[in-house]
Formats: sequence, structure tokens, C-alpha cells
Amino acid sequence: MSRRQQHLVERHTILSVVVGSRAFGLATAASDVDRRGVYVAPTEDFWRISKPPTHVDGPLPEQFSWEVERFCELALSANPNLLEVLHSPLVERCTSLGAELRELSPAFLSRRAHQTYARYAQSQFAKARARREREGEPRWKHVMHLLRLLASGATLLESGTVQVDVGPHRDRLLAVRRGETPWDEVCAWRDELATRLDQALAHSPLPEDPDTARVEDWLASVRRRSLRSEHATRVPGHAP
Repeated sequence: MSRRQQHLVERHTILSVVVGSRAFGLATAASDVDRRGVYVAPTEDFWRISKPPTHVDGPLPEQFSWEVERFCELALSANPNLLEVLHSPLVERCTSLGAELRELSPAFLSRRAHQTYARYAQSQFAKARARREREGEPRWKHVMHLLRLLASGATLLESGTVQVDVGPHRDRLLAVRRGETPWDEVCAWRDELATRLDQALAHSPLPEDPDTARVEDWLASVRRRSLRSEHATRVPGHAP
């Protein structure tokens, strides 16, 4: 990790949360602390030939951060990982801009979630099946998270809200993780959740498309405010 990247994460992060098993309510004693964050690169850095990085890995173990523009782009496409960052109950750092981003979360939600959640789960289940046929069993932890993802996607389309904590599914999902659930039963649950996801699409309260204009307006305001703040810190006596 370069000094520039570390500086961006340590000095310009507006939102940092814990995701993964700890946020889902599926943590065990061996679970890592998976951190995800959003930083705002200084506006003037974009005027240079060498642009700020769109993401940074680190500096802490299991930590990954996105520059706010890239974060918004991915969240508008209904990327499940990004939507879960916005709704994680485990917030470690949240500036005023971070609070604004979380308040903006409904603007990112749309029926596009059906495609992203279903497509990812389908492709990953195919890989899990291939691994089982090749090695005797799949990676059960991965299978557990795919089932959780399908359940979360179905809830999102049905209710219009992102559910991070697995709630009543916890014990059943942990049994899958331990390899205690027969493969046929896992597949039947997968099919049930996939059907629920498909059926929820037609009557979902979510709009067809996200509110891109609202997100872009906010992003532009972030750039303007960042520029004013940069100038204020350089000019003595200048009011922000």
C-alpha cells in the first residue's frame, strides 16, 4: 500500500462499517472483522494526470474502501456488497457526509436487484456444485452466504428494504455452514428462495431504476464542498 492510498483511507474516509458474518449475525469465534469504507478524494486530485485510486485495499487486514464516486456507481447497479455497506448495523466511523450517504440509500434501490442477486447466486452455486462433484463437498461457508444472499434479495424486492441481519434464518444457515444439511436439502432451499425472488419482482415496491439524478446531485455537492474545505485549510482566516 502506498503512502497516498493510506492517507486517503486514514484522512478522508466518510463511512466505515463492519460487514460479513459479524453484521449478518452469523459470526463464530473464528470470524474475521471485515471492514468496508468510503472515502472522498480531494477534488483537486482529479485535476492531475494521475487520478486518485477508485479503491484501496487496507491498511488494516480485511479492510477495503471505495472512492465515493466508484461506490455510488456500483451501488446504483444494485451490487449487493455495496448495498450492505449502506445498511450495516455496525458503524465504526461516520462523518456528516457519511450520514448523508446513508440517508441517500433509498435512491440506490431498484428492481435491478433481482438481476444482480439472482445472477451472482446462480453462477456461484454452479461453482459450488462443480467443486462438490470434483472434491466431494463444496465450501459450506460459501454456500451458506449464497443462501443468505438469496434470502436478502427476496426480502429487498418484497419489502423495498435491505435486510442485513439474517434473523430467523440464523440457525438453519449455521447448520449449512457446519456441513450438517444434506446437499439435496440445500438445493431445495436454494430453489425455494430463487422462486421467491422471481415472484417478488412483479409486485415489488421498488422502482424500475434507481434515482441516479439524486445521487449525482449529491456527489457534485460533495465535490464542491470538498474543494471549499481544501481552500479554507490553505488560506489563513478564510471562512469555510
